[in-house]
Amino acid sequence: MTTTLQAWGNSQGVRLPKTLLTALGLENGAAVEVELTVRKDAIIVKPARARTKIRGRHRIEDLVAAMPKRYKSAEFDWGTEGREVW
Repeated sequence: MTTTLQAWGNSQGVRLPKTLLTALGLENGAAVEVELTVRKDAIIVKPARARTKIRGRHRIEDLVAAMPKRYKSAEFDWGTEGREVW
């Protein structure tokens, strides 16, 4: 596929055809990662990895996945302070 660089403000842009975006599962406004190859003769554009936060909070699936494999939960008795009833 051949396309043309076009002026876009102070930058240059490349338009990607809808068929290519559909094949990658991308739509307008999707986040992508752009990198230059080691030989510096190709630009790679790929879908960005999913973010680990939702509305400023972490997803429980990501927190559990980040736990050490040999993690053992334990209780800790903080004692009582004041007149707690439970």
